[in-house]
Amino acid sequence: MKVAAVTAPAATQLAAEGIAKSYPGVQALAPISFTVSPGERVALAGPSGSGKTTLLYLLAGLLQPDSGRLCIEGQDLTAMRPGKELARLVGMVHQQFDLVGSLPVVHNVLAGRLGQWSLASSAMSLIWPRERRLAQEALERLGIADKLNQRTSKLSGGEQQRVAIARLMVQSPRIILADEPVSSLDPALAEEMMRLLVELVEDSGKTLIASLHSPYLIKKYCSRVIGLRRGQVQFDLPAAELTEAVLDRLYDLKAERI
Repeated sequence: MKVAAVTAPAATQLAAEGIAKSYPGVQALAPISFTVSPGERVALAGPSGSGKTTLLYLLAGLLQPDSGRLCIEGQDLTAMRPGKELARLVGMVHQQFDLVGSLPVVHNVLAGRLGQWSLASSAMSLIWPRERRLAQEALERLGIADKLNQRTSKLSGGEQQRVAIARLMVQSPRIILADEPVSSLDPALAEEMMRLLVELVEDSGKTLIASLHSPYLIKKYCSRVIGLRRGQVQFDLPAAELTEAVLDRLYDLKAERI
């Protein structure tokens, strides 16, 4: 049965009401509810298996909830198919950036436009890149315009970060989701990635929801933190109120085994 659209208040951009998700033999996400306002920078914290990635995939429309209601800007997410409408609302950057190393940078950047192109236009763009100027402008803002035609696999880790951000820039979703975007990076690159993401959302008035483990990065770059464990919300706090005691309880591995 199709769930009716959720009517969100004007100050609410994203509303989750009792959303839950299970896999065979595992409840990945218990029924949880929360709202996010435009421009917030929300961190999701919690041990591995706590439900952070499942929640992000639900918010991205990559998974459907087993129950509950989820809407973005008053639109029922479960009623949307991947494509132009969804791409304008949410965009996601994954831990490994999901770049195709064998392709030139321009193609990886313009992948952010695929949701707005027809299948034929997408295929043609592999031969003659559409909206090349849009890709170049995004790369110029990130200081790597000279890499436009370079093979992506030849770029450094920091340059590949910028390509992933440029892809989000040309997609221009209203909400940016990031699934542990810094977990595989050294501390300097991790901070640079967060700085670029926050600059992107602040410059364009977007919203950021990212799963993070570093208390330092959470407190420096996020305005709010939601703690998850066993698929349940343990706390929802301003990032400035995140303390070692709160984190110790969240990551209590002994409690996880009980």
